[in-house]
Amino acid sequence: MGRNGSGKSTLLQLICGIMSPTSGQLDVNGRISAILELGAGFNPEFSGRNNVYLNCSILGMKRSEVDERIDDILEFADIGEFIDQPVKTYSSGMTVRLAFSIAINVDPAIFVVDEALSVGDAAFQRKCFSRIKAIQKKGATVLFVSHAAEAVVELCDRAIFLDDGKILYSGSPKKVITLYHKLLFAPRDKVGSVRQSILDTIHTEESTPNNDTEQDADLRLEEIESKAYFNKHLEPKSTTWYESDGAVIHEPHILTLDGRKVNVLVRNEEYYYTYDVRFTKNVFNIRFCMLIKTLRGFELGGYGNRVEDEIMEYLSEGSVAHVRLRFRCALLPGTYFLNAGVMGIAGKEDGYLHRGIDVTMFEVMPEKNLSSTAVVDFGIRPDVTIKMSQDKNG
Repeated sequence: MGRNGSGKSTLLQLICGIMSPTSGQLDVNGRISAILELGAGFNPEFSGRNNVYLNCSILGMKRSEVDERIDDILEFADIGEFIDQPVKTYSSGMTVRLAFSIAINVDPAIFVVDEALSVGDAAFQRKCFSRIKAIQKKGATVLFVSHAAEAVVELCDRAIFLDDGKILYSGSPKKVITLYHKLLFAPRDKVGSVRQSILDTIHTEESTPNNDTEQDADLRLEEIESKAYFNKHLEPKSTTWYESDGAVIHEPHILTLDGRKVNVLVRNEEYYYTYDVRFTKNVFNIRFCMLIKTLRGFELGGYGNRVEDEIMEYLSEGSVAHVRLRFRCALLPGTYFLNAGVMGIAGKEDGYLHRGIDVTMFEVMPEKNLSSTAVVDFGIRPDVTIKMSQDKNG
């Protein structure tokens, strides 16, 4: 993992032999199969089928071997009759389907993926992850570059944090993600100091005597990372406040139930979304609102206390309301945004007295071996009953 320009793609190209190192030594043992760039290695004038044979030959396979595997390659790519059309007519999704299908069917000892899977649709990505795990189980090494924290945790047992061509940290994927986000969301004028603080922390860890076994260290790290915490650099850059009409919202943030301010949350735990509202007019029928959205702005759910019993009938000018909205974090690992709003009547019409868009953001910690998919954890638990077929002769 690492910011744009940190050297991730360059390192993979060196490993794959596309680039040569200017100094030092690089040893690679085993057949490498890689997806480095969308469409890399494809001749756009050739059909998909011809490109299958071309790429497999480049990877050291004989034509007879490709003939044996062509059906598996085409079945996984699932692009139908387009396989005999020129690749230049393919969509980006079709191109990555074919590239990935070729790459996984050459029995690689080292499988390299550089963010290409972000192009495919959700179902295809899921199929790819399942196949990558199967490759891992066979003993192959997988080098995976991604900005998606949940994907890194799901696929990797070790992660490397690169920045400016240097390794800042190597170890637990969850630890790497925490440090990466700390640097990623740092204000521009503080990137240098944050980077140095990460290096200082690592050097302190390395120089501190530690008699723990590796298993003890992993358990301790897991215990630390299982608690919600506050990342001061995790701040939205898209905040928009609407004009006030009788109220002003202040300091929206998230608290644990015991009162700690946090913005990196643990799935399925409960929290308070809290903010203060100062009223600048006499207002009626007051309701307090919240809305949770995805990174792309899709509205997941919220609250607007429209039930009669929960509506405040009247507040006078100068009143201050301290709002706490309790919610369960039923979201899967990822980044989310929060809106805040207060509604009521300050004149003749009922509407927003004040409203803020993307006023705060939070992350849900990545986890290994999650069965839930997509965005929301519905708490689905399988209950399967098997009815054995009866032997007709028995």
